[in-house]
Amino acid sequence: MADPAEELLPLLGINMDQQRESDDSELSSGEEDDDSISSGVEEEEMEHDAHGEIGNHQGDGNGPEMEPNNEEALPALMLRQRRWKKKLKISLRKKSCDSDSHRPTIVNFDQSLPSSHSYLGNDLEEVRGRTILEEGSVVTMPLLLLPSVVLVPGQVLPLQLHMQHLVAMVRRVADNNNTFGVINIGRSHRGDNIQNVSTLGCTAEIFSKRDEMDDSSGISIMTVKARGRQRFRIINMKSEVTGEIMGKVKILPELSLTHALDGARIPSLCRLMAPAAEDPQDMVKTAVDRQGRVLTSVDFRRQSTVTRLTSAHFTWWPPWVYKMYDIDWLAEQIRGELQNWCPVSLPSDPVDLSFWVAHNLPVNDDVRLKLLSFDSVVQRLRFGLNVIRKSGRLLCCDQCQEQISSKEHVFSMCQEGPLGAYVNPHGHVHEMFTVTTIQNLTHVGGAYTEHSWFPGYAWTIVQCKHCHHHMGWKFTATKKNLSPRKFWGLCRSSVKTAFGSMEDDEKDVEM
Repeated sequence: MADPAEELLPLLGINMDQQRESDDSELSSGEEDDDSISSGVEEEEMEHDAHGEIGNHQGDGNGPEMEPNNEEALPALMLRQRRWKKKLKISLRKKSCDSDSHRPTIVNFDQSLPSSHSYLGNDLEEVRGRTILEEGSVVTMPLLLLPSVVLVPGQVLPLQLHMQHLVAMVRRVADNNNTFGVINIGRSHRGDNIQNVSTLGCTAEIFSKRDEMDDSSGISIMTVKARGRQRFRIINMKSEVTGEIMGKVKILPELSLTHALDGARIPSLCRLMAPAAEDPQDMVKTAVDRQGRVLTSVDFRRQSTVTRLTSAHFTWWPPWVYKMYDIDWLAEQIRGELQNWCPVSLPSDPVDLSFWVAHNLPVNDDVRLKLLSFDSVVQRLRFGLNVIRKSGRLLCCDQCQEQISSKEHVFSMCQEGPLGAYVNPHGHVHEMFTVTTIQNLTHVGGAYTEHSWFPGYAWTIVQCKHCHHHMGWKFTATKKNLSPRKFWGLCRSSVKTAFGSMEDDEKDVEM
């Protein structure tokens, strides 16, 4: 006669044949199998049913296996019950890890330190004044060529210059209008050693500098903090005898178009459009009793069926066509897409938001340069939204395409966003974004606190486990009050996006 407990096991998603084969190995080694529970069975119901069925069969005496004289039945059921409990704990632990990975990262750290680049020191001289070049004008300015760096308006660029012709160039710029051009040097797609020089660039305005002499070498070192200002396109450039690169550039305009339906709106309907309340909480009044219980709530906001797209019914095109080019709708969609992995306050101005997206998205140089090529903020927002929605969620090694992390694990350790430009003591500028979880990376060397871009954290070089390509750094907290306790900074030039699913393997996540 079949064991009633064994008849219960298939209903719980447990294969009894596999259980019999693995009983001896499980009892001897104590290992736990994570995959023997069906994903469609609820853990609480499983445990409840297991206890209930065992208790009932032990009490009713149905079946020869459950008779008191049979000494082998009770230990066998106790072993099965023990295995069920172990499997339940493993499943609950895995679900807890999955839910923790989707929770927002708690940051107990002064996020103004990375954005101010405090690792460069506090003795930099502030440079006052602002230079705004006329849109469409053609000017000649010195150019700085940086590999794997695409400067975006509003982005802070730190520099430590050791080459004497660059130091002389910055000195001359600081005495003039504090403005020079930054262009990108990218790798050739043909696989050779020829580097591609971009025709698009961005002006950089110096707002802080330090000119010092290295005592050991006797050479001058210029430390600079500059901010991206205006986009330009290179007409031609040449190298001077001194080694400086001068370029003749055209300042690109920033076009702000009116709404597509402005000419189709009927003036009498404009007054019926309900404006958005500055503070919606002030427009909703709630009455409560002495115990704090809500009695009633009244919404004083004016409800209107007339919207900005209502006038589309008087044209040849439906409202959804005009919505695709509505700047407010595009900005709202981008904020909704980015709030999950980037909870920092996004810029309210659409132009600033479009440049913020171009700066903080983990995309390659070509995509970022494409974003900079648009003169209209609507085109830039549309292209940025398309990149956010259609790019892969996985972050992979640019060399071997091995999975490294995912966009769900991107978070902000800096006030300006998850991605920033940082410079090391040798003058190399790295654009890096921060993530909470990684896989397939190995450490190179030890942990160091000197010249840490995040004060209070020690950095360790990490590289791809498969191709040994440099990927970035691991940052570990050296103070107990800092959180997160560890995170990783990945170089934007070393990562590419891909489609797929992230494997939840604890062995890969923990280094």
